[in-house]
Amino acid sequence: MRQLPLASLLCASLLMAAPLYSYEALATEHSEPSQTAPKAEQPQDQAVTTEHRIKVNGDTLKYTATTGNMIIKDDKNRPSASVFYVAYTMESKKDEPRPVTFVFNGGPGSSSLWLHMGSFGPVRVQTTNAAPTPPAPYKLLDNQYTLLDSTDLVFIDAFDTGLTRGIATPDDKEKGGKEENPAKKFWGVDEDADGFARFITRYVTVNNRWNSPKYLLGESYGTVRAPVLANHLQQSGMAFNGVILVSSILNYGAKAPGLDRDYVGLLPTFAAVAYFHDKLPNKPAALEPFLLQVRAFAEGEFAQALAAGHNLPAAELNKVVEQLHQYTGLSTEYLKHANMRVGQAQFRKELLRDEERTMGRYDGRFTGMDKDAIGETPDTDPSDTAPSAAFIATFNDYLSNQLNYHPDDTYKVFSFDAFHSWDWQHDLGRGHKSRSPYVVDDLGNAIRTNPSLQVFSANGYFDMATPFHSTEYDLAHMELDPSLVGNVHFGYYPSGHMIYLNPEALKSLHKDLEDFYKNTLHK
Repeated sequence: MRQLPLASLLCASLLMAAPLYSYEALATEHSEPSQTAPKAEQPQDQAVTTEHRIKVNGDTLKYTATTGNMIIKDDKNRPSASVFYVAYTMESKKDEPRPVTFVFNGGPGSSSLWLHMGSFGPVRVQTTNAAPTPPAPYKLLDNQYTLLDSTDLVFIDAFDTGLTRGIATPDDKEKGGKEENPAKKFWGVDEDADGFARFITRYVTVNNRWNSPKYLLGESYGTVRAPVLANHLQQSGMAFNGVILVSSILNYGAKAPGLDRDYVGLLPTFAAVAYFHDKLPNKPAALEPFLLQVRAFAEGEFAQALAAGHNLPAAELNKVVEQLHQYTGLSTEYLKHANMRVGQAQFRKELLRDEERTMGRYDGRFTGMDKDAIGETPDTDPSDTAPSAAFIATFNDYLSNQLNYHPDDTYKVFSFDAFHSWDWQHDLGRGHKSRSPYVVDDLGNAIRTNPSLQVFSANGYFDMATPFHSTEYDLAHMELDPSLVGNVHFGYYPSGHMIYLNPEALKSLHKDLEDFYKNTLHK
């Protein structure tokens, strides 16, 4: 899901063994055993295939699930990682290959279980909308909003997450005296994208999918990975039909000290959250027209007032603060004390302070309780803690009992080592590197070099982690030729970072993506 989930306490040893078992008469081993013992033991691909069916809108979908690990190699043809994936495929009903979509979450350091169990796979976990989900037993549903009717799906776990593990090479062992996690060589913006590119290239080759329409779907930090990956693979000869960005962050540099873009980008989301909680002094009748007004104010008077800094005249300050009060529900006194610069954590604590409640960072609809009501920022993120146990428990149960995969290792939901050791530098080309990832140019270049490439940006109105207006700003700055501006499409939903936690939002998102696949396949 996400950038830094709280409920990622599942740790794992670095053992990488996945024994294979039969699943009634349906499971088959993907790799055949060697008839003679190799001279030197090499890591091997391992996978289990199982056959399934679900009913979607009265129709029965028959599909194959392939669960396992695929070995990728470095430039010297040495095994460098064992990448865990779950692929859902169906037979084509036409005389043409089915599309295939590669799906991943973010972090950096997050496994893919959030999208896997909540969004577009064939099953999804039932959670409580905008409130904590009670403890087990949990319910696994046939997913009426799966994208399997439009595309095959390959869910991929990032390096040192899930069951994906690095494999030590002689180069790793030469880097200093102490033994390091062999996945560390992938812990960086460009290193991570290169590893994903190697996996996708190998998957496409092994499964004969070179002529299939191809898509990337990333959430959160996955929207950093997707543009870099698309640009990288297209330069290597693999073109994509579409890139789907769910809850995007495309420019970490916007948060640098001394810049005000973060506050401008957050304001429309603050307004949406205040609207949801009935905290606006004069609540308008409808959300969408109201947010058009807030966007205009954010980019106009508010941005200009912030740019003036402490030189802003008192009369102008009072005028802007009063309008901020109308749009956020925060008091004029609080806004003045904050110099009009309210961060998301401060807003989450302040808006409902009189009720002694906080709000979620990932989804402002969720409320929580702190130890006291006097602090500046919340103790936890209730939108993270509310659904996490259901996702984690259900996935582990599903892996064993339906996908019939029984690893000796523990599924690692989140790698804190990866997050804390991440190399945030990004190669901008021509020998230039940014110290924080800025991938707007990567996506723009991918579109310019492949004018058929279409992009869909999905945004939750109540997402304070990756605000929708910041995404609008970034995607408007790819410097596209006028003939290519229409390649970028937007969807907005009454939900947060994990759009699919609201069933109605998931239904709308599914419809929008079905249309996106149909349109991009005919471009």
